[in-house]
Amino acid sequence: MKQSQDKSYDDLPLFLNAETVAKVLGVSISSAYELMHEPNFPTLKVGSRMVVPKEQFIEWASAQAEGGDLK
Repeated sequence: MKQSQDKSYDDLPLFLNAETVAKVLGVSISSAYELMHEPNFPTLKVGSRMVVPKEQFIEWASAQAEGGDLK
């Protein structure tokens, strides 16, 4: 598993792209793209791009850490 580069959620941009999601989670970029296509993952489509709002990502990560599932 890759090591996350960020030390705090405060360091993240307002919107995360697949590369940033991969770095934060310590996974490959292809795994980040797969995750971003999951129905319960908070992805926004902006034109042809997919981005993740920082606050919704934090909520999703917290729910995953607690073993919950955001719906």
